[in-house]
Amino acid sequence: MPVTVDDAICFDFAAPVVIVGAGACGLVAALAARDAGAEVLVIERDASPSGSTALSSGFVPAAGTRYQRAAGIDDAPERMAADIRRKNHDEADPRVVEAVCRASGPAIEWLADAHGVPFVLVEGFLYPGHTVARMHAVPEKTGAALMAALLRAASAAGVDLLCSARVIDLVATSGRRVTGVRIERPDGTREEAGCGALVLACSGFGGNRAMVREHIPEIADALYFGHAGNQGDAVRWGAALGAAVRDMGAYQGHGSVATPHGVLVTWALMMEGGIQVNAAGERFSDEHQGYSEQCLPVLEQPGGFAWNVYDARLHRLGMAFEDYRQAVAAGAIRSAPDAATLAVAIGVSAERLAHTLAEVAGFAAGQGRDRFGRDFTGKPALAPPYYAVKVTGALFHTQGGLAIDTNARVLDARESPLPNLFAGGGAACGVSGAHVWGYLSGNGLLTAVTLGRLAGQAAAATAQLAPPDHP
Repeated sequence: MPVTVDDAICFDFAAPVVIVGAGACGLVAALAARDAGAEVLVIERDASPSGSTALSSGFVPAAGTRYQRAAGIDDAPERMAADIRRKNHDEADPRVVEAVCRASGPAIEWLADAHGVPFVLVEGFLYPGHTVARMHAVPEKTGAALMAALLRAASAAGVDLLCSARVIDLVATSGRRVTGVRIERPDGTREEAGCGALVLACSGFGGNRAMVREHIPEIADALYFGHAGNQGDAVRWGAALGAAVRDMGAYQGHGSVATPHGVLVTWALMMEGGIQVNAAGERFSDEHQGYSEQCLPVLEQPGGFAWNVYDARLHRLGMAFEDYRQAVAAGAIRSAPDAATLAVAIGVSAERLAHTLAEVAGFAAGQGRDRFGRDFTGKPALAPPYYAVKVTGALFHTQGGLAIDTNARVLDARESPLPNLFAGGGAACGVSGAHVWGYLSGNGLLTAVTLGRLAGQAAAATAQLAPPDHP
């Protein structure tokens, strides 16, 4: 059973706040709990923490920050919430949407001021659905660099981090109060750690093929570009305690993963004028709908792949991103002086590719209307020399999970909070609604950071109220 009911267990050791998972959500929760005065233990299954955060671009959307004001950008939580609701068609809990948007700006500035995480505003383009620039990243603009900054901050704050320790089940009272967790080491030895409050920050279920096939069959056979440890443990533990789950069909996909190299190729190329063509050299969708839902049209093409086609201007833009530089280093990027040579290089019809490029050039000049509905005006037309990269669609992480309130408390089916259980990031139901098209760029790290902070603060307060005989 994922939860052991035992009202009288003696634990090997204990901490007021225990956090499962040392990705962005878990580390932010730990920093928040430490700032609230609680001792914290973070338990991580891997020998070196990375998780879904390290695989991401590391961009965290936030509204009303000083970084935006310095750039002359007028933004507010209400505007950000409207963008999220527009993208998810109002499918997500509006209370949680508003809570994470309100918490986003303060969380970024708190991480910078109290814990030395060096954020910068990402400028020069807008991801689909965002009406202003609000992506924040560390200067390297990678998820791995964000993880490194959070790990440094956690170490400086005195957070205890226990690695190579897999939580295999929870221990709770008959009243659904979590009293601890059971841990298994790589050599098979087991220990029990007690807690006053527990935060589940162990992401979603993207790595569990059976759960993906059950809840999201449309993406079950696609490349999984997330962390293998995302096995749905939080959902299983929560459900065993009577927690509700919501929007289990939601996920972040991506329509631009270099294949076979397995490197993310920035969607900025599409937003600034690039296109996708199939094996016939023809476009097949509106590339501006969003990179998440674009995974499905790409996978529907012959062979399950497409080519990103762009020019030297966009190649230079791409070189500002570490992931793109990795794609270049891996030999994934092709280049050619003209359309005919490019067609030969990528194995498509020269006639059809030339027609496609001429057609989009006309759209950029205001001539004709794209049958897929994309507006090409406002961006320069593509011009030789051309570049291309072969990409496929992928599942990045799931967005459905445990139902929570605005303080990241896990809720049961009657929307009553469980006594001392909290969840954030991929472990919790996010703000993307119930479908792939509801994902607004950055929603994953948005809920990791904001719900992580809210969960850490609330868990620290709850742990202080734990019964005297409780660990």
